[in-house]
Amino acid sequence: MSPAEHSQDRIYTRPPHFSVHLRAGRRLRLSGGARADYAALLLLEGSMRWRASASNAEGADEADADENVFASGELFGGEALLAAPGDDLSGAFAGYAEYVLLRLSPLFVTDCAARAGLARADMVVTFRERAARNDARLARLARDLGEELREEAAGQEVVVGALVEQALVQLLRRYANLRRSARLELSRAGLVDRRIRLAVELMHAHMHRDLALEEIASAAHLSPFHFARLFKKLTGATPHAYLASLRAARAQALLAETDLPVTEVGARVGYMSSSHFARAFRQATGLSPRAYRKALVRG
Repeated sequence: MSPAEHSQDRIYTRPPHFSVHLRAGRRLRLSGGARADYAALLLLEGSMRWRASASNAEGADEADADENVFASGELFGGEALLAAPGDDLSGAFAGYAEYVLLRLSPLFVTDCAARAGLARADMVVTFRERAARNDARLARLARDLGEELREEAAGQEVVVGALVEQALVQLLRRYANLRRSARLELSRAGLVDRRIRLAVELMHAHMHRDLALEEIASAAHLSPFHFARLFKKLTGATPHAYLASLRAARAQALLAETDLPVTEVGARVGYMSSSHFARAFRQATGLSPRAYRKALVRG
């Protein structure tokens, strides 16, 4: 998300499982970029125009032509916008708006779906619909999450965790599309296509240093050209855009869980330049690293 004018932010995070961002203000924007996590934007007040694209990786192989599925629309208070890993969302809010943004790790979604008996652990979860409308239960959970982040009352960790899981179960019940794939393997990033699993694990293990495309591709035993094309087809993001999203998620966890200086946090996720880190972090979250830390609700 990009910078907003006079925004008010409250953030609760439980790395590596989920984060909840309550945001209110004028001229808010949702910046684009394929993501490595699941997300649900629950609009409490106002309206927004959105645009989305998703890589069509169903049965994709290296010979497939690149193909993206595009959609757009308008969202109003009480409605939600849903995104799975690989989806690219962008949008702009009209006037004053307030929303709750849930970001959920693939492993957390898979685990919750299995525990709730809604899916097996080897299934891929996507969403049948981009916009969730006329869902009174989801709208009520969104309002409750917003109130909980504003109040910071005792027991917040328990209440927020329960509300997030209830919201996720509701999303899985009403909007999930589940499928199995023989090409998927479980990794630290969740279910990942086996053709790129080792490359994804390399990114997780070495995000603190520069990773050339050639090195990432070699982990998948592919040429850089074929790897980049296959990776984009399967994830919706280029390898380095995907790596940037992993770095942003790790930086958020470090800002929340440690008192490390911002420059040290940037260095630990591969940014030797403070300005480069701040720019990348703002692109991912809508806030500077210092503003993000200031907005954190400490439970």
